[in-house]
Amino acid sequence: MHAAQRDVQFGVAGTSPGTVPASAAPGSGTPSGRRDRMGTELVASLVVAMSSRALFDLDEANAVYETDGLEAYRAHQREREHVPLAPGTGFALVRALLAINERAGERLVEVLVLSRNDADTGVRVMNSAEHHGLDLPRYAFTAGRPAWPYLASFDANLFLSADPDDVTAAAAAGFAAARLLDVPTTASDDAEGEVRIAFDGDAVLFDASSEAIYQQHGLEAFIANEERHATDALQPGPLKPFLDALLAVNAHFPEDEAPIRLSLVTARNAAAHRRVITTLRAWGVLLHETFFLGGASKARVLEQLRPQIFFDDQTRHLLPASATTPAGHVPGFPSVPDVSAGPEV
Repeated sequence: MHAAQRDVQFGVAGTSPGTVPASAAPGSGTPSGRRDRMGTELVASLVVAMSSRALFDLDEANAVYETDGLEAYRAHQREREHVPLAPGTGFALVRALLAINERAGERLVEVLVLSRNDADTGVRVMNSAEHHGLDLPRYAFTAGRPAWPYLASFDANLFLSADPDDVTAAAAAGFAAARLLDVPTTASDDAEGEVRIAFDGDAVLFDASSEAIYQQHGLEAFIANEERHATDALQPGPLKPFLDALLAVNAHFPEDEAPIRLSLVTARNAAAHRRVITTLRAWGVLLHETFFLGGASKARVLEQLRPQIFFDDQTRHLLPASATTPAGHVPGFPSVPDVSAGPEV
């Protein structure tokens, strides 16, 4: 089936043929106008759920938990509950996203914390958010149990965690999810006041069908398949609902003032580019930057691009990039090795 061409604009997302409408898919919450008793909007255009270890650097506290157990961990957090935690891998993204609300004069973005802490040990997390000036009105503490099942309760468009098991389970349930790698050793300069998010293509924005051909049959078979299907749009991948929510935020602004800059950084080369363009046209999406690297280093491009986060399904691309770029591993393709961050508390 040939993909129909559509008008494309920054900040406008079309619906590709055969896809589930955003309102019916997990993690695709749309503005509803409902308010809670405090008068706060229950569903923004974009809702990001994040574990406490994704937002803040809890490595020291987590080491206490793993070495000495829960009671020692609880005592450690109580003793230090007024000592602000340092930023974690997801902190720069959260700060940049929340700044959109100030610019818009309304709550277009909401970030909430879903944590395996209990509320008692979670006090330090809440105090740290206040210290850093983060407007986080909602927290969910599950006292050791998985927190991801509550994603639907908050209409979350994305789940970020340091726990590989929670991320894998959330992704298997149909939610856009990624496991954050370690905090970069060199921080990005956010002086420009814009949100910059970079995506890999296959098995991230797009489905894994073409990636499977490459993994199983090699590069020549992959290129032949993409040339044969150059006018056929790829199916949406696991982070497509998150992309839709980002575009919904940008749609609140004039095109040249869109606060979120979106980039595609793919290992595809020029021979395989046509199908990507076909797919983005079918979706009604025009990205700000697109890099067809043909095997060149993603890390070097990302170092110049300076996104607050980069999503990829392959750790061989993520690990080199994570030294300078906050990085999120999107699970799902069976051949992708895992680099475990250990259990989350």
